[in-house]
Amino acid sequence: MKVKKAIIPAAGLGTRVLPATKAMPKEMFPIVDKPAIQYIVEEAVNSGITDILIILNRGKSIIEDHFDKSPELELNLLSSGKEKFYDEINSISNLANIYFTRQKEIKGLGHAVNCARTFVGKDPFAVLYGDDVIIGKDPACAQLIRVYEEFKKPVLGISKVPKEDISRYSSLEVKNIRDNIFSCSNMIEKPNEDEIMSLYSILGRCVLTSDIFDILDVTAPGAGGEIQLTDAMKTLAKRSGMMAVEFTGTRYDMGNKLGIMKANVEVALQNNEIGKDFRKYIESVINNT
Repeated sequence: MKVKKAIIPAAGLGTRVLPATKAMPKEMFPIVDKPAIQYIVEEAVNSGITDILIILNRGKSIIEDHFDKSPELELNLLSSGKEKFYDEINSISNLANIYFTRQKEIKGLGHAVNCARTFVGKDPFAVLYGDDVIIGKDPACAQLIRVYEEFKKPVLGISKVPKEDISRYSSLEVKNIRDNIFSCSNMIEKPNEDEIMSLYSILGRCVLTSDIFDILDVTAPGAGGEIQLTDAMKTLAKRSGMMAVEFTGTRYDMGNKLGIMKANVEVALQNNEIGKDFRKYIESVINNT
């Protein structure tokens, strides 16, 4: 069965980048001229996804507005002869079939994913974390989907993280199959030093089957007192095995101040409109510092 559905959990509070997130969701932080979540939606669409459920919480209706039609703005752009901007704005609401639901209590990523049970049904689905923008020629989600279609098992998007940072992520027990493809038999969220299995961690993407929902129903709160998706996937990995892909592309953590700045600088340097001038500006700042 083809992977045509995706979930984007975007209900987090964004406490690491307060006070900016007091009034604006971190998912709407711009990377040059597009909000972070649009990059994620575009990645899903470019991976063959047709139906997307974005999981929100109270105060994030601005995300719904962004993917909705904007008749007044569109009419203004057309009447002003700004067809290029009109086409760009109009295309946002036509990217995919985009739906929204609320996570009424912030109980963790596992709880958020479980809110999508009705949307998913019995279909396989991708999860693209709302914090993580991954930019590359080959969409990260597409890389995972290809491995799912080959092995018919759930797939994790993984990357190595520095040992000093692994306690903030997850640690996986993996075995290389070929190239950048691994099997995964165990994992732990936010490991202590003596619990580290490898420096490979799940970073922002996975493809799952509907089996995960029954597991989530009985998954107890874990790290941080939240229902961790990693804990449910650990059960799935031990039960039937999972695959993992060390994906290509550059990942930006949009829930992290440094990640936000890296995303804007690196994307701006590649931007056809401002890249050349921005590079000159950066060089002048460095030379005068």
